[in-house]
Order: sequence, then C-alpha cells, then structure tokens
Amino acid sequence: MLTQKAIATEPREYATDTLLYRQSDILSEDEKINQIEYHFAHIMRTLGLDLSDDSLCNTPRRVAKMYVQEMFSGLNPENKPAISLFENKYNYKRMLVEKDITLYSCCEHHFVPIIGKVHVAYMPSHQVIGLSKINRLVQYYAARPQVQERLTMQIAEAMKEVLQHPDVAVVIEASHLCVASRGIRDTNSLTITESYSGQFEDITIQKEFLSHIKK
Repeated sequence: MLTQKAIATEPREYATDTLLYRQSDILSEDEKINQIEYHFAHIMRTLGLDLSDDSLCNTPRRVAKMYVQEMFSGLNPENKPAISLFENKYNYKRMLVEKDITLYSCCEHHFVPIIGKVHVAYMPSHQVIGLSKINRLVQYYAARPQVQERLTMQIAEAMKEVLQHPDVAVVIEASHLCVASRGIRDTNSLTITESYSGQFEDITIQKEFLSHIKK
C-alpha cells in the first residue's frame, strides 16, 4: 500500500509538467505492478465479477503490466528517448514537417483513450533531428494520463529543448472516448490543439505548415 508520505508531490519546474510523486517515493516497476494488480482485482470484485473464472483470473495482472509497461510508461523518466541530432550537411533551411504521427494516450479525468494524430514541424538550423525520434518523443509524452492541451505544450517544449531554438509548431487532432463512449456519446467531434513559437508565430508560416498537414 502507498504510505501517507507518498501522497506528497514534487514541485513542477514548468506549468506543463505532469504532476508526479516525489522521486524518492517512486516504487520499482515490479512493486507498481503488484500493487495495481491487487487493487484492480478489488475493483473487479466490487463490480461483481468472479475472478475464479479462467477468462478473468489473470486480468488484474494483465491490466497492471499494461498500465506500467505500456499505457503509462511515459511516467518513468528513464523511458524518455535519447534524441539523435545530425549535422545539417545540406544546409536545408526550409520547414521540416513530420505529420500524421499516431497518437494513443489516456484521458486523466476518466482513464479512457485519446486517439488521434500529431503533426510536428521545425525550422532546421545547423542540426536536424532523426525523424523516428520525433515519433518517440510524442509517444513518450502520450504514454501517461493526459489532457490534450498539456500534451501539445509538452511536445513543443521538448522539441525546443532538443533543438535549442524556439522555431517549433505542434498540432494535435484527437477523439476523446470520454466524449464518445460515455456522457454525451458524441462520436463525431474532434479536438484540435496548437502550439506555435519562434518563426511559426508568423501567420504566413503557420498557413504553410497547416497546408502541409491538410494535404
């Protein structure tokens, strides 16, 4: 069980940081899985499910491993991807766009999926980012309980930190199952969030970026 001490949270350096338990109180991966398995089994029994059934008996363990190792792996700082930068040997100076990056995240309000696409652009300087690393950065921040606005800002801030300049744009288009599968049950709505900084604050450059992702 988590102790009362573990309830205390660490200060956030930036407003976009995910609020986490203090680093000194974080459990090992195995301890997290064991505790989640225990509590999820209790949830299932409370709902009236019979965990002696061979279809259900291993569900708490499966859910626990999925939470820790997959869906919420972005809560572990050790999983943050190392970002490869390469010399811009070709002196490429135009916008570089990585669009339609698959987004799977989880709404922190109801713990149901957020599914969509992420579009990222930046202006190269003397270095460029390995393309797959942009996808990995998106997946790292998506793999935690999220709100779309914060996720958008986290990706943008991470890109600026890697590039050491502000010329970055991020757009996310996503469907939220907390809207589609419960409550209002609207399956047609789409949420769009944007972040523009540096050169991308120029309306002409924004329009160019948006034209690329709409093609």
